[in-house]
Formats: sequence, structure tokens, C-alpha cells
Amino acid sequence: MIIADAFKDGKAFMPFITCGDPNLDITEEIIYALDEAGASLIELGIPFSDPTAEGPVIQSASERALQAGTTTDKVFNMVEKVRKKVSIPLAFMTYANVVYSYGIENFFQHSAGLNVNAVILPDVPFEEKDEFAIPCKESGIDFISLIAPTSARRVETIAKQAQGFIYLVSSLGVTGVRDQIHGDIASLVQEVRSHTAIPIAIGFGIGSARSAQEMSKYADGVIIGSAIMQLVADHGIDAPDKVYDFAREIVEALKD
Repeated sequence: MIIADAFKDGKAFMPFITCGDPNLDITEEIIYALDEAGASLIELGIPFSDPTAEGPVIQSASERALQAGTTTDKVFNMVEKVRKKVSIPLAFMTYANVVYSYGIENFFQHSAGLNVNAVILPDVPFEEKDEFAIPCKESGIDFISLIAPTSARRVETIAKQAQGFIYLVSSLGVTGVRDQIHGDIASLVQEVRSHTAIPIAIGFGIGSARSAQEMSKYADGVIIGSAIMQLVADHGIDAPDKVYDFAREIVEALKD
């Protein structure tokens, strides 16, 4: 599997989950549930103590995961088990310090050995990405670029250098479900498409089948995290079934 496979059958549903919340055994079950429900790609969040891009839901999920003893190595071990059953594309989403502390080359090489297809580091500025992007590419992994409404003059440069897919941040601020997504998404997508043919996935703020369907009109895929992790917070060890039901709603909405 490669990243492009996530987009080959229509609009892609790309759920995000925080690994280790409430524990890694439940995370594993949630991955299987998302795969069975029809997810196109799963973003696996490696918890970090200061997740600056995240809103309160995912911040709390990271805190619970760390309190449960989740480490990068334990996440890797869990993914090794998952890869025996799940073949869809997987992406790690974490923060620069997590990769630094593990060792940049070691992190990417280990990820490649697990058939992880992409890595997202939201706190790495585009101008400073080479320290991570180069060894990432050398390991055969796509280093995902983010474009936000504030990217302005950098959109062309970012788009032309992008790999895998472009993570389009739908609104200012941190992750979290929003009642309404503000900003001219259509114009931003149009500008990005004028510079690259790489798929575009919209994230930040999407939390329902209705909003997923609306955003999918503009992009090739939608990314949903906070709504899923709220289900995990609410249902704990019973979350896999709830996540499956939610994921099926999204998948069906994206077919319409």
C-alpha cells in the first residue's frame, strides 16, 4: 500500500486516533474497527506532553495515554501487531521532540520497517523541515506538508514540494469540532490545485457526517480526530464499537 491508494476509490476518510488512550489494547481494537468500517488511511497519534496543535479533546487524550504508560516503542510494537491484519495506509502524527528523542533516523527507519506510509509533524515550520523531511524520504516515507489559511505566499512553494497528500488546515487555531468552518476553503483549495496534482485532505474542525460531506466537495479526503477521541473519552473500553458506528456514518456520507 502507498498513500495514493487512500484516494483511489473516491473521497478518502482519514481518521486520527491517539495511541494509548485509554490503553494500547483498545487502540488496536479501534484500528481494526476503523479498517472494517472503511477508513482509507489511519493517522496514529504518538502522544506528547505538549501537543501544541491540538485542542482540549486530543490534549486530554494524550495526557491519558501518557499516564497509561504509552511510549514510542510501545506504539511501534502495537503497530507491528496491527500490520499483520491491516494493510491500508498508516501515518504517524506526532511532534518534533518525540522524533528527536527517539533519534531522527532511527524513528523513520523503524517506521519504515512497520510499513508506515507517512509522518506528520505539525510543529515543524516548513522552512525547517529538511532536518526531518530528508531522512524521512530516504526511509521511503512521505513527509506530509500542512497548508493553512495563513500560509499565504508560501502556498506555491509548499505545494510543489509536497509528498503523499497535502494536509489542508481548514481554520485557524487548534484541532477540535467546530459548528461552522469559516474561511474561503474553495479558493485555498483552488490555489493549491493550481500548483500540484497531489491529493488534498482537509482537517481541523470536521466532526459529523454532514460537515465531512460538505468539506469533501472541495477536497479529496477529510480528516477527523477530535470527534473520534471524544467517543473514546466517553466510552473507554467500549469505544471500538462506537467508533465503528461513527466511521460507517462518515464513509456512507462521503459516497453521496
